[in-house]
Amino acid sequence: MRRLPCRPQRGFLWKSGAKSDTMISMERKVLYFEKAGKENTAACMKVVKEAVAEGGYKHVVIASTSGETGMLFSEALRGRGVNVVVVTHSSGFKEQNTLELSPEMKKEIELRGGRVYTGTILTHSIETAFAAKFNGLYPTLVVAQALRRFGEGAKVCCEIVMMAVDAGLIPEGEEALAVGGTARGADCVMVIRAAASKRFFDLKVLEILAKPRV
Repeated sequence: MRRLPCRPQRGFLWKSGAKSDTMISMERKVLYFEKAGKENTAACMKVVKEAVAEGGYKHVVIASTSGETGMLFSEALRGRGVNVVVVTHSSGFKEQNTLELSPEMKKEIELRGGRVYTGTILTHSIETAFAAKFNGLYPTLVVAQALRRFGEGAKVCCEIVMMAVDAGLIPEGEEALAVGGTARGADCVMVIRAAASKRFFDLKVLEILAKPRV
C-alpha cells in the first residue's frame, strides 16, 4: 500500500488505467494505551501536534474539568494558527452552584490562546433528572452508553465537538481534532467532522488516532 500524507483528498481516490482501476487509500498510525487515564496525556498531546503539523487541522477541541489539560494543550498549540477550544463541565455538574474550572485557570488558558466554553453537557442534561426521578430510559442516555463502547474519552470527543459547534466556536462541517479523557487528563484523540447537536446524525467519526484498549 502506498503511503500518503496525513490528509489526502477526502474519500477514496481512484485512478483509471487501461486494464484495471486502482484504489489509493491511506495509512494512519493508531496509538493504543494499555489502560485509560491521565498518564496518557503527554502521548495524546504528541499525536495532536503531529496531526496539526502534517494534516493542517485548524480546530482542536479539548475536554477539561479543572483546566489543567486545557492549559497544557493550549500551551503546546500556541502560535500554530489553530483554533483551540477548551470545553468544561457544566456549572453544578457535581454540586449545586459549583464550577470546577477556576477563574484563574480560565485566564491562564486564554493567555495561551485557548477559548473556554462552559455549557450543558449533551448527554447529561434534563433527561438525566428524569431518569433519576422516574427510573426511565431516555435517548441521550442510550447514545451515551453506545458511545462508551469505544471508551469514555470517545464519548466525550463526540460531545465536545457538538457543544463547540452549538456555541459557534468551530464551524459545522469542518474536520476537527477532538481530545477526551477518562476522569482526568487525555487518553483519546479523534478526527471528527463537526455537526451541531440538532444534526447529530451528520456527526462523523472519521479517524481514531489514540484510545485506551480497556
